[in-house]
Amino acid sequence: MKSDATEATNLKETEGRSYSAPALEKGLDILELLCHAEMPLSQKDIAQQLGRSVGEIYRMMTCLLNRNYVAQIDDSYHVTTKLFELAHANPPTHRLLIEARPIMQKLSSALDQSCHLTVYGQGKQIVIAKIDPPSSMGFSVRVGSELEVLISASGRVLLAFQDPETRNFRMEEALQRRPNHVDPQLENVLDFIKERGYESAPSVQVRGLYALSFPILDSQGHAIAALTVPYAERIDQVQRKSIPEVQEELGEAARLLSARIGGKKSG
Repeated sequence: MKSDATEATNLKETEGRSYSAPALEKGLDILELLCHAEMPLSQKDIAQQLGRSVGEIYRMMTCLLNRNYVAQIDDSYHVTTKLFELAHANPPTHRLLIEARPIMQKLSSALDQSCHLTVYGQGKQIVIAKIDPPSSMGFSVRVGSELEVLISASGRVLLAFQDPETRNFRMEEALQRRPNHVDPQLENVLDFIKERGYESAPSVQVRGLYALSFPILDSQGHAIAALTVPYAERIDQVQRKSIPEVQEELGEAARLLSARIGGKKSG
């Protein structure tokens, strides 16, 4: 009984405080360092670069070796393929689709509009998921469709939320496919989209359509996908949600999806 009371007291004392795991943090620091290293590192090199003593990291290195996260060559260490294998045991696109479908279904039902999810690939974007509107009328795209990048709301979102090198590379890829889509103001437009947090503009491909698109962000704040609503106006529905209302709900859905896959919240 006394031990139970002591344990309860200890729990109360620690309640509300953040927990830390120094050993785990040291192990992760070692893995991250080795992943970014261009060549194997000795324990002395690892300790120096992490600002720790060799004694501090010795047990961590032994554990990582035993679990096959790290391999030893003479007196140096490098990461194995185990992290790569673990990452591909649960592909990002698979996880994204699992989390996206219920969110997209709820969004489409609330707006009575279709929505779709696209990812970038070799100068174009691919529709990997879509939900049709609940009513009998609306605009939607097919899963597997290839969409333009430089002139579409979703494509520009996929470009805007990247580091400069990735953005420039993808722009060049897209221009190789569609040289006629060159736009001297595109960099400024992308910077504005990134600052605002989304794209919202009339479609330049379908007359009368308005496109709203938000990024789905990874942990570094880069867009791994774009969630888009092609807003189709219905003149027979006076109570239909307005573009600002659609924008608000779409933004909430995108932030939720980003959070569900472990990424940053947009906007």
